[in-house]
Amino acid sequence: MKAPTSRSLLHLLFALCFIGASSFALAHHSFAMFDSGNQMRIKGVVTQFDWTNPHIYIEMDVPQDDGSTKHWTIECANISILSRLGWKFNIVKAGDTITAVVAPLRSGQPGALLKQMMLADGSKWGNGAPAGPPSIDIETGEKLNAAQ
Repeated sequence: MKAPTSRSLLHLLFALCFIGASSFALAHHSFAMFDSGNQMRIKGVVTQFDWTNPHIYIEMDVPQDDGSTKHWTIECANISILSRLGWKFNIVKAGDTITAVVAPLRSGQPGALLKQMMLADGSKWGNGAPAGPPSIDIETGEKLNAAQ
């Protein structure tokens, strides 16, 4: 049996690096940090809309019952997915009031995964199949039947 050459060892090293790096990329796309079982409806004013890859983000200020404001970061799908759903780079802008159904972060921090968004004109926008559908009605906040 021949001893491995430095070239074959180099190929093996590149292959292992590629496999290792790809596992990190796949892990990033887990939604485990979001609590999809306890979706909530929030309404507030957009402070920033980031039309960027790998994810689009909506930053918004949400008024609280005690009169304070909580700043939320809402993660959306990527440009490719949302473009196919009809989203445009200017669908939302700072100053717009929107309503959103979100799956909040399990940590309790004010961050979430978007399930559905409703603009001031009443139009409703989903976040693509990977994010999953909302489990509560965006207009009423009431739980939806599983069949819907």
